[in-house]
Amino acid sequence: MPPSDLEPLAGSADTETSAQAALSRTSEKKLLLVVDAPSLLHRNHHARAYTQMVDRASRPVWALHGMLRQIIESIDTFAPDAVVFGLDDRTASARRDFYPDYKAGRAEKAPELVDQLERAKSLLDALGLATVVPAGLEADDVNASGAAWAGRHGWECVIITSDRDAFAHISDHTKVLRLIDGGIHASPLLSPRALRSMYGVNASNYLAFAALRGDASDNLPGVTGIGEKAAAALLEVAGSMDEVWADVEHDEGRTLAAALDSWSLEQGGRRLGARLVKALSAEGTRERYDFNVRIMTGREDLDLGLTPDVPGSPGLLPLDIARVGRVVGFLGNDSTTDLALRVLTGDPASLVRTRG
Repeated sequence: MPPSDLEPLAGSADTETSAQAALSRTSEKKLLLVVDAPSLLHRNHHARAYTQMVDRASRPVWALHGMLRQIIESIDTFAPDAVVFGLDDRTASARRDFYPDYKAGRAEKAPELVDQLERAKSLLDALGLATVVPAGLEADDVNASGAAWAGRHGWECVIITSDRDAFAHISDHTKVLRLIDGGIHASPLLSPRALRSMYGVNASNYLAFAALRGDASDNLPGVTGIGEKAAAALLEVAGSMDEVWADVEHDEGRTLAAALDSWSLEQGGRRLGARLVKALSAEGTRERYDFNVRIMTGREDLDLGLTPDVPGSPGLLPLDIARVGRVVGFLGNDSTTDLALRVLTGDPASLVRTRG
């Protein structure tokens, strides 16, 4: 069985924690932090529900507080030049319109989580942070557009999420901080090298790898007969799925099968060329792969509303001291309010003036 996506991280020289990355950041490029807000809210809802934390209006706030706390800590660690939050459109879904069974089978969300998901945008907007809710789309499309925006503008990018969908956006200028148990300082910051260490695929091939494997959480079956290990071997040998399909369609996969056999023997394994070519040649295989690619591909052309040359515009730090004190203070946690005032306003004296 292939290793899980987290097992190779322990003790790996190819994987950095967020703190290590911040300390080693020597690039003069500006940094965009892109936050997958729904994934953080879901994770914090389940991790912090035991607290039953409520705000000063007695509404549930444990997921919102957990997300905000992690983002403040991330900003403190990375010192980004701009921050944008992606949110799902909760009223419409282009992917579900195309595929009605998209994400079917997921458990119904708890009312407390739904309430906090619906309040997230107003909280972030009240702070003066930049939020994007793309019509009919999802936070992962904001992730994709954020990575693309950074590439076009010569910036670096860090995507903060708990979902592996964002791995498709990893590149020389974009890394993914995948939140796991223990918070940001215990979470892996994934670069192209770390991704290859985990899955054995190049970052440019992760989308193809995921489309072959499928995604049970989104109710997307993979290609029959090709699991993670076989998918990684296929992409390692062929280089890309374009090369795979070209050989399967025009030479019945003969060259591909021979190359796979040679590679597997070099690795000390059994021949697998014939089996994989048979799976790839089966009726409906190409259609399944193309279908998954279409569903999994993030939009890269969304308007994020970032205007870094305009001081004070949404997404840029520092934030207004009074707004931060009022909005974060309403959550009812003095420790988080103190941290927010120090990190988000950029003024150490703000704590004394605002709460003194």
